[in-house]
Amino acid sequence: MSEEILTIQELAEYLKLNEKTAYRLAGEGKLPGFKVGGSWRFKREDLEAWIEDNKK
Repeated sequence: MSEEILTIQELAEYLKLNEKTAYRLAGEGKLPGFKVGGSWRFKREDLEAWIEDNKK
């Protein structure tokens, strides 16, 4: 069971966002992430589910 965990930099690249925007959205709880030792981490499968749920 291999779950891919992304850093904030990888998340920003994956979603084609500026890193500052990614930090802001994560801090506001608008992206599904968690902190490890003060650094944001994101499960790719959670992001993919979030994208599907937020499509319009």
